[in-house]
Amino acid sequence: MFTGDPGFEVVGEAADGAEALALAARHRPDVVLMDLRMPGMDGVTAIGRLVRSGSTAKVLVLTTYDTDADVLPAIEAGATGYLLKDAPRDELVRAVRAAARGESVLSPAVAGRLMGRLRAPAEEPLSQRELEVLTLVARGSTNREAAAQLFISEATVKTHLLHVYAKLGVNDRAAAVAVAYDRGLLTPGGR
Repeated sequence: MFTGDPGFEVVGEAADGAEALALAARHRPDVVLMDLRMPGMDGVTAIGRLVRSGSTAKVLVLTTYDTDADVLPAIEAGATGYLLKDAPRDELVRAVRAAARGESVLSPAVAGRLMGRLRAPAEEPLSQRELEVLTLVARGSTNREAAAQLFISEATVKTHLLHVYAKLGVNDRAAAVAVAYDRGLLTPGGR
């Protein structure tokens, strides 16, 4: 998309975070377009290392992922902006130019998500036991099965679930699991 535009010079293309760091060190670009999920070193790790290396490149995340678990770590690592891959070409061109000037750029969806998070009351974190119960629920355990695995009563499991629902702002197991995945509290194959 940028190769044919006379206002831009594409100096490199990387398949993963490690290659992106090597190319950025060699070519010293003004702007780096960075995906988040790549083989080997992921985008957030690469952004953090690029910033710590003293690079002056502005990093604009360009990805398909817009959950809190993706957006916040990228921005905290030092990304200047965050756009989704379905952004129209003219929006992407404007974003790269703005990033080069040091301006922050967020896709409307990401900006709305961050605004909502800032306006929401502070989230109370789940306790270790609540996370254990929720992990078992996410894996399909009934309350009875979770109680047996954790050596607690079924009533205690129900109490933990009620606390989880209140803290996540949901009313049932399915919604609790969905919100927990969205917030990065649970991950596929792990917790």
